[in-house]
Amino acid sequence: MPELPEVETVVRDLREPLVGRCFRSVTCGPHALRGGRLDEVRKSSRGKNVRSVERRGKWIIIDLDGAFLLVHLGMTGQLTVTSAKAPRQNHTHVTWILDAGDTELRFRDIRRFGGVYFFKSRQNLDAHFEKSGLGPEPFDMDPAYWRACLAKTSRSLKAILLDQRVVAGVGNIYADESLFEAGLSPTLLGKNVSSRQADCLRRAVATVLRRGIDKRGSSIRDYVGGSGLLGTYQDEFRVYGRAGEPCRRCRMSIARIRLAGRSTHFCPKCQKR
Repeated sequence: MPELPEVETVVRDLREPLVGRCFRSVTCGPHALRGGRLDEVRKSSRGKNVRSVERRGKWIIIDLDGAFLLVHLGMTGQLTVTSAKAPRQNHTHVTWILDAGDTELRFRDIRRFGGVYFFKSRQNLDAHFEKSGLGPEPFDMDPAYWRACLAKTSRSLKAILLDQRVVAGVGNIYADESLFEAGLSPTLLGKNVSSRQADCLRRAVATVLRRGIDKRGSSIRDYVGGSGLLGTYQDEFRVYGRAGEPCRRCRMSIARIRLAGRSTHFCPKCQKR
């Protein structure tokens, strides 16, 4: 699933070609997505002007004259701006035709686990995020809040990082990479983490996410940026997807276990419990 660096890359790619433009018309495919109502998206976004493109956690927010499109890429979603002359690929579920008719914004999702939602106002959008309990952004997370979240739970650090109610945007890839950066075992329980370790992990999460953004995210399956370009952070993984390979620090073999319902990768030496 695309995580914060991938979604941020899409958002940055979309701003220049979209902001200030108008959605002249909208077409939708015959299949429903996991989230949102495509008929409402088609009717409500037609004729609207794009004011901004932003990100919240793993969500893409497009401001349309004070109304909002909210897009989640799910497992295989792609949101790209392309020439109207380019053939539309299979599994393209929504196409927004821009005012000049020469450019299109397309949402493609092979597995249809993503979603496109329409909200009439900022108030409605904020209520959606409040109802979901979406946690703070990792870059400006209050240290006291973070330490308290860890101290009160018996869950593993891996499970805590994956919980979008605790911190928004982190998924399986960047959880593993952040724990390696911090030198902490993914099995370590939150209540057993010292204040120093908590602060180290908080900083590690921000550091790893910024690295991912700088490399345009990780293209290991279907992810592409908003311009269709691939990411390259997968070439720099320290632990994720490297089970059995030597650690880049100590040369011990990277281990893989099942934790919090997900494959979890770590170095048994660098991340001693």
